[in-house]
Amino acid sequence: MKRILMVATGGTIASMPEEGGAGLAPALTGEELAGYVPQARGLCDLDIVQPMNIDSTNMRPCDWRRIAATIMGVYDDYDGFVVLHGTDTMAYTAAALSYLIQDSPKPIVLTGSQQPMANPFTDAKLNLFQSLLYATDDDSRDVSIVFGGLVIVGTRAHKQRTMSFNAFTSVNYPLPAIIRNDRIVREGREGMTIPGAGARPARREGRPRVYERLDERVVVVRLTPGLGPGILDALDPGYDAVILETFGIGGIPECEGARFERAIFDWIGRGKTVVLTTQVSEEGLDLGVYEVGSAYANEPAILRGDDMTTEALVAKTMWALGQTREPAEVAKLFYRPVNHDRAAR
Repeated sequence: MKRILMVATGGTIASMPEEGGAGLAPALTGEELAGYVPQARGLCDLDIVQPMNIDSTNMRPCDWRRIAATIMGVYDDYDGFVVLHGTDTMAYTAAALSYLIQDSPKPIVLTGSQQPMANPFTDAKLNLFQSLLYATDDDSRDVSIVFGGLVIVGTRAHKQRTMSFNAFTSVNYPLPAIIRNDRIVREGREGMTIPGAGARPARREGRPRVYERLDERVVVVRLTPGLGPGILDALDPGYDAVILETFGIGGIPECEGARFERAIFDWIGRGKTVVLTTQVSEEGLDLGVYEVGSAYANEPAILRGDDMTTEALVAKTMWALGQTREPAEVAKLFYRPVNHDRAAR
């Protein structure tokens, strides 16, 4: 029987109503959560640790490093890992773990729920069971989210719904597997075909590449009609990188007397990083299509998010800047595919 470590961090799955009608807050421990799913003990030899018990709204980059350190501190002792996490920032944490623990031959699975474990109509029990099931499978590896019967690559998840049980979607990348009750279905297994499924990854051996440093001074700015380029000057003192969510396939407005182009290149000239992406979830960025993006299309100092999620861009920019401040080296790290986060250039 495989050994699995469950890392409980809080979230809705662990929440109970607060006294005085203050709302839900994490209260149940990892041991208590496992007690609601006795079938889990039949899947694996399960150990549980609790590095924190917080609402995922309060999850910070220092907590990502703490989760990664918890896993890597006992990596050789276990066959897989399941991280219980709140849904609101789960996609950010899954992306961050993908960069902090790269090419893991052992599965690192994140899950949670839309309803607390103690709720009579919860989705928590099945999500927890299926995550442990996936973590014990011989073909599972690297960082992923298991939620609502879907397996989503850790760098491609986005929370699409606030209440429904199918909370997460995979952005611009196929599902590596789906789970039907207690059965994992992968492309080619038992003659089954998953619509849009990708090729099964080759088995890896050995240990992952581990990183500890992140630059937390990264901010996302979403363009809206009327927003002026002065926003970059306002952000200058507090941030080393800005991820600019452009219109459509890569449109950045230019108005007489208020030029984003000048502000963006001034930002770069001060030794800071600019990443351009699109605020549209599907299909990605192409700056060369329209005149309103063409000024940035062939500028090597501007990093292009292409088909990556904003969640992955935040984590990858923090990771890249945590390793080096040399622009050419930052770009090299940024454009290197990690856990299927971007189409190969």
